[in-house]
Amino acid sequence: MKVIFETKRLIIREFEMADYQFVIELLNSPSWLRFIGDREIYQQQAAEQYIEKLRAAYHEFGYGFYLVELKSNQIPIGMCGLIKRENLALPDIGFAFLPPHEGFGYGLEAASATLNYAKMNLLLDKICAITTADNIRSIQLLQKIGLHFQRNIFFENEELMLFEN
Repeated sequence: MKVIFETKRLIIREFEMADYQFVIELLNSPSWLRFIGDREIYQQQAAEQYIEKLRAAYHEFGYGFYLVELKSNQIPIGMCGLIKRENLALPDIGFAFLPPHEGFGYGLEAASATLNYAKMNLLLDKICAITTADNIRSIQLLQKIGLHFQRNIFFENEELMLFEN
């Protein structure tokens, strides 16, 4: 298990194949399906293929989406990290948490630490984020970590809000 960094309450680490059950649960949670979309990850093989893609980004870009787990008991609660998308000029910060762990500040803690990691370790001065206009909690979190709305963009046939720091 490769730990990327820790915060007061969280461990942020690389995904491993053993995390496939968590991936299935997270990618089929109500907020993921509503705000991110159905990735059709329902079984172990599909989840492992998804994890392979996440792990490939670590090697290709030096960063990616990481698993977020509670420091107190090592229970996975979400994901947070950066992704390089072909249609965006800047690395994109993203996050998602299981419903029982929403509303406790874990997203803010993980996203703030990810932004700091991007600046201090990856030497990325600017990042962006995209979200739907109805994802109020994500918009608020992005604003709290210092990202500002730039404009609406069309991304994968959907109108999204683009934020940058």
